[in-house]
Amino acid sequence: MSEQLLTVSDLSAGTDDKPILHGVSLTVGAGETHVLMGPNGAGKSTLGHVIMGDPTYRVTSGSITFDGQDVTDLTADKRSLAGIFLSYQAPVEVPGVPLYSFLRTICQKRPELKTTARKFRTRVGQIAEQLDLDQSFLMRELNVGFSGGEKKKIEMLQLLLLEPKLAILDETDSGLDVDALSVVSRGIEAYRQNVGGALLVITHNTRILERLTVDRTHVMVKGHLVAEGPASLIDEIDREGFSRFEQPGVAAVGEKAEA
Repeated sequence: MSEQLLTVSDLSAGTDDKPILHGVSLTVGAGETHVLMGPNGAGKSTLGHVIMGDPTYRVTSGSITFDGQDVTDLTADKRSLAGIFLSYQAPVEVPGVPLYSFLRTICQKRPELKTTARKFRTRVGQIAEQLDLDQSFLMRELNVGFSGGEKKKIEMLQLLLLEPKLAILDETDSGLDVDALSVVSRGIEAYRQNVGGALLVITHNTRILERLTVDRTHVMVKGHLVAEGPASLIDEIDREGFSRFEQPGVAAVGEKAEA
């Protein structure tokens, strides 16, 4: 069994006026790939943002431990420096900040990633080529005017550049055409092969999972984790949907699926 990298213990959280997550517990081992699935509005993205430390949400009970450290009260930037990465469902545009300058700045804040300007340019260029990303994009403002597929490629560029210990991918396949999905899948595959980091893939679609070897699958409904099982659970959901997990009482039971 892999050494535990992320441990979420009995976590409840939400916004100031709305509870969203209820007693969520899960563990992700170093190097493992976990999938979090569920219908729209289940709270999947909220869990990813809470793990990342998004100040929009407030933890009301429970804890988050990452790489042996309790990070429940740490800010998002400190969690990032510790090795957590979140790929947003809808990456924000940041006018006035060139993409290249942004990448250079965040790498300079990571002692293990500091390097000369020449080596950095070479490294960024290699990754951009790997992702079929025109290097002219590096001089443009961060995400400004980019298509959905281009924004997701930029996030894959950040993922491969930062080499985090844990990557949380929130609906990374959302709205992508076949070509963009193929490029993003290659980026994820490169991360797994070259970095060996852990993945928590949040999705309600199974397309992006086709190239991944999944260790555990979790199902969330109405802010509760209602089932956990092996990769075969994904195939069941692909065939039958989430209907059986949405039955009254299931969310309160926390069923374990070991099919």
